Amino acid sequence: LAMEQGSGFSFMKYGTAASFAMVLLAYWFRSPGESGLDNRLDTVLSSLLRAESKVGMNNARPRVAIGLGGCVDVIVDGVTLLNKIGLPPTGQPLHHDYIENADQLAQSFAYFFAPGAASERFVINDTLFSQLVEASRELPDNRWAIGGNAPVMAGRMATEGCDVLLGGSFSPDFADILSQHITVAGNVVEEPDIHLILEYPSGATWGQYTARRANRYIVHSDDHNPYLASLQDFEVKLQDFHPDLLVVGGLQMMDSFPFQRGEREALLSRLGSLLSSSSPRTGVHFEMASFVDEGLMGDLLRLILPHADSLGMNEQELPNLLSLLRGSNVTVLSDPNPRVATVLDQMRALYRLFNQRYRDANEDSRPLTRLHVHTLAFQAMIVTRGSQWKNTMSAVAKASLTANRHVCGSPDIDPSKARLIMDESFSVSSKEGSQRIPLEETRPVSCWDEEDYEICVAPVLVCTEVYQTAGGGDNISAAGLVLQI
Repeated sequence: LAMEQGSGFSFMKYGTAASFAMVLLAYWFRSPGESGLDNRLDTVLSSLLRAESKVGMNNARPRVAIGLGGCVDVIVDGVTLLNKIGLPPTGQPLHHDYIENADQLAQSFAYFFAPGAASERFVINDTLFSQLVEASRELPDNRWAIGGNAPVMAGRMATEGCDVLLGGSFSPDFADILSQHITVAGNVVEEPDIHLILEYPSGATWGQYTARRANRYIVHSDDHNPYLASLQDFEVKLQDFHPDLLVVGGLQMMDSFPFQRGEREALLSRLGSLLSSSSPRTGVHFEMASFVDEGLMGDLLRLILPHADSLGMNEQELPNLLSLLRGSNVTVLSDPNPRVATVLDQMRALYRLFNQRYRDANEDSRPLTRLHVHTLAFQAMIVTRGSQWKNTMSAVAKASLTANRHVCGSPDIDPSKARLIMDESFSVSSKEGSQRIPLEETRPVSCWDEEDYEICVAPVLVCTEVYQTAGGGDNISAAGLVLQI
């Protein structure tokens, strides 16, 4: 989630200059007893800001089309909400593909809460979902905002200097607070879909469970988004928009949804046809999400992903997609704090498997030329040499800085509210004898060539005073894309 009523967008363009000033102030007022770790953090921040600012937008605003869907996000403290409805901590954390009752909600929340892993689940019980929404309204610290992958990415890209065509259905009130650089393609709805964002900070407790990192658990019971309600209008307006980049996200709203037989496949086939008909000069990015429905994942691998040449995902979604590509089952929960070497090995494997599928395919498809993985501790990107994607080093730096800006809720990065959790050096692979790369404070973004691609890795200045985690991945992915189109 990125856009709260009244928040606007213009303040973000001053973020880099203000962050430089923040670094100088932090240095000037530092007490003599503060450790060298603070100096190191300041240097890393200054270096990331320089890397981000090495390239800028051209005079012409890039044109980006983003779909599909949208919702109203209601952000609450997760533990407070569960206490409000009188739901006691379960003694049995369990994974559920979807939520049918309060017991399953407690089990599912506990399953992801303790490791601090992001998750999103469909609530099939309308009565339970309505109870959760009403209880959320009564919490004093609840916040309402425009949500959904597509609107959040659209907001970030408009903030960063793009003109955006957004495929989504919104109520008049929320459509009015979108950036002037966003054009909506979709129906006006009086009752938009609502997503409940159950946020929790690192160290939060619920009964015997303690969260190892800040994150969120999302529940929804959508009526419009699973049917890609804005697709037809989006398709029509796209013909005259001529985007430089086409982004697709939000398809996890189809996950575990009770479609009629053949209904989901027909919708995805239509979306796949739209993607396949896009100009070869237009980059196509697909944003992954929390998928557990293997049937849906199979449809995506067959109908949607072959038409994307860029993928974005987090540390949970990467091993999940890789497992399915290798013919195994969905991976529900993975290490929420993976090592750099582990992620890079998974990215290489995913890159090779996707491009092998491309070479073996008879139908019209695209090679995978860009892969961006965002984790709590670092950003990592693989970009094919000679592809249309440019400025990889600056893009990874911008993605890293955006992680802090979004989670802390400020365009200005305050070093006193951040920490580095990435190792001081990392192996480029888990294979024995692999090269180790030190984290250099003055050059924190490490880039090197392998095979036919470049890899870049950047540390994240992890926010220690969390405003919200929801929407983090969408903001990070969007920011990384902006400098590469």
